[in-house]
Amino acid sequence: MNWTRASGLVPRIAASSAKNVLRQRARQLCGSSKKPATPNPKSQTGDSNQTPSSTSSQQSSQQTPSQKRSRYEGYYVKKSGESRTPFFSWSSGGDGGSKGGGQGGNNSWERLLPYVFGGGVLASYMLFGRRGDNDKSQSGNSQNTSTSSSDGREVSWKTFRSDALAPRKVSKIEVVNGQIANVYFHDDMFRPKMRFNIGSVETLERKLEQAQEDLGIEPHEYIPVVYSDDTALSRLLVDWIPTLGFIAVYAFLARRMSGGIGGPPTRSGGSSRSPFSGGFGNMRSGSGPFGGGSGGPGGGIFNVGKANATVLNADNNKVEVTFKDVAGLAEAKEEIMEFVQYLKKPEKYKELGAKIPKGALMHGPPGTGKTLLAKATAGEAGVPFLTMSGSDFMEMFVGVGPSRVRDLFAQARSMAPCIIFLDEIDAIGRKRGRGGFVGGNDERENTLNQLLVEMDGFASNSGVVVLAGTNRADVLDPALLRPGRFDRQIVIDPPDISGRREIFQVHLGRIRVADPPGKEEVAKRMSARTPGFAGADIANVCNEAALIAARTKKDAVEPEDFEAAIDRVIGGLEKKNLVMSPEEKRTVAYHEAGHAVSGWFLEHAMPLLKVSIIPRGSAALGYAQYQPLERYLISKEALCDQMCMTLAGRAAEEIFFSTVTTGASDDFNKVTRMAYQSVSEWGLGSTIGNLAFPNSNDPEETGFYRPYSDRIARQLDEEVRDMVSEAYQRTKDLLLEKKSDVEAVALLLLEREAIGAEDLIRLLGKRPWGDDRNTYDEIIEDSKRPSQQTSQEENPTPAPV
Repeated sequence: MNWTRASGLVPRIAASSAKNVLRQRARQLCGSSKKPATPNPKSQTGDSNQTPSSTSSQQSSQQTPSQKRSRYEGYYVKKSGESRTPFFSWSSGGDGGSKGGGQGGNNSWERLLPYVFGGGVLASYMLFGRRGDNDKSQSGNSQNTSTSSSDGREVSWKTFRSDALAPRKVSKIEVVNGQIANVYFHDDMFRPKMRFNIGSVETLERKLEQAQEDLGIEPHEYIPVVYSDDTALSRLLVDWIPTLGFIAVYAFLARRMSGGIGGPPTRSGGSSRSPFSGGFGNMRSGSGPFGGGSGGPGGGIFNVGKANATVLNADNNKVEVTFKDVAGLAEAKEEIMEFVQYLKKPEKYKELGAKIPKGALMHGPPGTGKTLLAKATAGEAGVPFLTMSGSDFMEMFVGVGPSRVRDLFAQARSMAPCIIFLDEIDAIGRKRGRGGFVGGNDERENTLNQLLVEMDGFASNSGVVVLAGTNRADVLDPALLRPGRFDRQIVIDPPDISGRREIFQVHLGRIRVADPPGKEEVAKRMSARTPGFAGADIANVCNEAALIAARTKKDAVEPEDFEAAIDRVIGGLEKKNLVMSPEEKRTVAYHEAGHAVSGWFLEHAMPLLKVSIIPRGSAALGYAQYQPLERYLISKEALCDQMCMTLAGRAAEEIFFSTVTTGASDDFNKVTRMAYQSVSEWGLGSTIGNLAFPNSNDPEETGFYRPYSDRIARQLDEEVRDMVSEAYQRTKDLLLEKKSDVEAVALLLLEREAIGAEDLIRLLGKRPWGDDRNTYDEIIEDSKRPSQQTSQEENPTPAPV
């Protein structure tokens, strides 16, 4: 067979094969509207020329219409009066009904897709994987054999002439696209053995004719030259199929990560089906072959610039927390409720010409209720409430932070009136250009700049109120705190004893408390036992008390359960397996007794609430709890008394055992910090006078440089050493004077392992300074006394004229 004719037959064979496959599948799907044909008599006599396809068609024609209908349900030609489903149906719907979806229509085109794809692959393989079908005789039998083509080795014209043309091995030469000559040998006429570049067709013909003439080859034996074209389409497909495949995979992943492929979700009674719904249409719901992810904004890297804010007060996301659930924050609640009233009734303020503040910053120690107050605001306002954390704006991609800020405020303006709450805003609101080592612009600063523009820029934010919470208001940028952005700064400190009682009452409302004493009495008693506790600590105490009562199988939570819970929160879990030697236990007892006695007899020291020598998690060998004094100013005498009480543990060890241990390491850290602050920051020293130097260990304040000379540093060190030494000697003198009292307290500690203020009153008597307040009523009564005196001083009786 001529190679040129064979190569021309390949596309026609491939097209004919694909066409036959499609035509046969279409007959099977659509059926025939005619009656079954009468079988051919010749076929029943066993005609040897009968093909398998004709046999199968006869078998299918012998089936009854009911059998055909059961086999091709949905594709059989309907009777008169029935609606006929077209072959290429794009209809939606189906028989899913209330069962959740079912089949969304016949979609014959979907069923043909695998066959179309298979036919395309077959045609491509025949076009590009085989060069043609040729006949080859072997053992007297003629059979059709196709061999895969090979380009052969590339040689020069000289090598071709000497190795192939001179020995007369060449059977033909095929010139492809007028550029490359493939050389076929007699021993293998279906695979080229050599190839070389020809330059031009005229040059090849001239050189080939001259070479054959020089070799003495007769003209009628000249080597035939066949010209063929490697089609541009096939070459283009071969060159671009990998690239197109990569682009398709990239597009698929892009659609997948930006929300999935397929139409929008539909009701359960049917689905909007597309030709690709069987494979990719259900990816949004996670039911396709590549399902499992959800779409929507913020669902992939292509939506990374969208603000993934949590929208509260929507139809399905109501907030149940109200201001009634927030206790101990009366002033803060009053400030925040004004924002809520403005959003509910803005006319009342607009009539008077008032403008609501654009934002409020809530700052304070951790656990004081900033986020809880924001939740209550969301529950009370009744307007959309968008919340994000400061860290949500920061990503690994540059420009994501400002983009999310813009998108967040765009959403807020579309929902106005609404509230935006930014939790932990110090993640993006830190001061700009402080303590940096490298130049350039920072992504966090870009985010902050965009936030400043959105809060108070040219764009109008009417009806949008911004609330924020942070534990570090001192590190925020001044531009963020100015009026017009965060107009109000609400300080949320740990609650006082009255606030703690209110918080206990809120959390005890869901706990079954033993009666007597009842919830009110427990709230009063525990509020006096938990000085310095924040709202989160109180909630933890109530929960731990309920867990302890449940662990001991009690019907109600008793006061001793709350006492155990307080010990658990302060010192950690009790180490029951830790065995201490009698010497160590005695040392710890005298150490804690020294703290208790010195604090009891020093005027400005904090009185003891409870001391324990039970080993616990965070308090390795015991702890002491003191009642902090209601003071906002610290005098030099009060600071010295506090330092003496802190050093009393080491002094007691030296007095009673004539040796010291490492148990006072934490006490030394506290004393050193107090001494350096009093001298370098508070101006209570005598060496450097009324000067203040910030802590050199804080890079935010000093920028990693020391703001004083070496001489000042030596003076600071000397004065701090003298101050601590003087406090230690004073403490030793006090404990030597009260040596019997220290020993009595230590022996009681060894006996009970935990004692309270009542035990100290019984052993040592009342404090000589008359401020041994232990109960709730005593503390409340004492707190009212200064205010009454102050009011009398502020309103003196007028003197007679």
